[in-house]
Amino acid sequence: MILDQIYSQNKTEETVEVSYKKDTASEKPLRSIVKSISWRIVGTMDTVLISWFITGALTLAFSIGAVELVTKMVLYFFHERIWNTINWGK
Repeated sequence: MILDQIYSQNKTEETVEVSYKKDTASEKPLRSIVKSISWRIVGTMDTVLISWFITGALTLAFSIGAVELVTKMVLYFFHERIWNTINWGK
């Protein structure tokens, strides 16, 4: 995927624009779900570590992490879907 993006930068602007629009249209909700899950794993580990450092209680840190895991996954999914409808910067 990264190599495709680098390769497409060497094409004419017209070709890049067409291929970019094709990529944007092909993004499915399932992709957003998988992205939100993977990002939340990273984010939740960060939250648990910070909570543990601040509170000194591992149980409380995991409780905080569990709550934010669910809420932020849902928020990210809708945030991602909304941004997919915005043409600015494309």
